[in-house]
Parts: sequence; structure tokens; C-alpha cells
Amino acid sequence: MDWTVIQQSLPLFEKGFWLTLKLSFLGILGAALIGLICSFIQYFKAPVLRQLVAAYVELSRNTPLLIQLFFIFYGLPQIGIKIPAQLCGIIGIIFLGGSYMAEGFTGGLQGVSKSQVESGLAIGLSRYQLARYVVLPQGLMLSVPAFAANIIFLIKETSIFTVLAIPELTNTALDLIGMYYHTNEYLFVLVLAYAIILIPLSILLTWLEKKVRYGTFGN
Repeated sequence: MDWTVIQQSLPLFEKGFWLTLKLSFLGILGAALIGLICSFIQYFKAPVLRQLVAAYVELSRNTPLLIQLFFIFYGLPQIGIKIPAQLCGIIGIIFLGGSYMAEGFTGGLQGVSKSQVESGLAIGLSRYQLARYVVLPQGLMLSVPAFAANIIFLIKETSIFTVLAIPELTNTALDLIGMYYHTNEYLFVLVLAYAIILIPLSILLTWLEKKVRYGTFGN
């Protein structure tokens, strides 16, 4: 292990590190928003929209992110739609992650007891009020485990962005290996970089999940 090689590569890995965080954050934020909207459509069984959401979820979950990225980056330009590589990556994460988030949120919403929903309807709450004050707060809490797992999953999926030549962590490591052949050193830094992102995040999300599970969140 040549520590000089590692030290010299750190500035490039630092740029890839922050780019990975940026793309992950934007993709997860968009996926959570899409997932939440889709979960409400599924939960309240909105006509027509429910079928469209079901079709989107099936398509997204049953096609690889790699194929989705190829379609966005290489396929859409054939009909005149050109999207920058980084934006393609974010759209890909949103498209894939939205379906997983939708399933997770829907499971949480469905975990709210029917008696509470019926009680809300009995006292005259509108659908909006029922969603805002009864279903959403409890459903989101119940969705925390699935939400946490999806965050970790989507961050790891950003490694596929290397096929679009986006200079995130994995692409940085592969480029350096191709140029200088110090495979062990660059892979070591790559693993360490992902560990720096994922291990603290995993610990934080596990703590949050336990807080929610045992009803001590906010105490």
C-alpha cells in the first residue's frame, strides 16, 4: 500500500465525495416527494391516477437503474431531448427511488388503524383534514424503517453513475486506476469514502428508527 499515492489522490476523491453527496441528496429528496405523492394516490384510491401510479411502480422497480440511465441519457436525445449527465443521474435516482419510497410510505399509511380513520370521518373531517391530522403524522412514523433502508440503497446506487462519466466516487476511482494502475490504493480510498458516508448515516437512521419504534421520538 503506497500512502503517497493515496495522499496525492485525495483532492480528486474529495471532489467526487461532495458530488456524490450532492447527487444523492437531490435524488433522495425528489424520490421522497414523488413517493409521498404516489402513496397518497394509492392510499386514497384515486381513480385513474391509482392505475398510473401502479404502472409506474411496476416499471421502475422491475427495470435496472443502468437501463433507465441509458434510456434517459442516450435514448431521449434521439427525439431531441438532451439532458446533462448529472441531471440524468438525479432523474434516474428520482425515478427509481420514487417507486421504492411510494411502497414504503404506502405501507406506513396502511398501518394507521382503521378505527382512527373511521373516527375522523365520523366527526366530520374532510379527506384533507383526515390526511393532515390523522393519517400522515402516524403513517410517516411507521414508514421510517423503509425510508431509512431506501436512503442507504439509493446512495449506493449512485455508483452506477460512472456509466455516464459523472466524476463521482466510483468513476474517480476507475479513472485513476485506468491511468496509474494503483488498484489497491484507489479501491481502498473508494471503500473508505463510502464508509464515511454510509456508516454514520446508518447509525443515525437506526437510532431514529428505534426512537420511532419505542415512541420516544422528540423526548
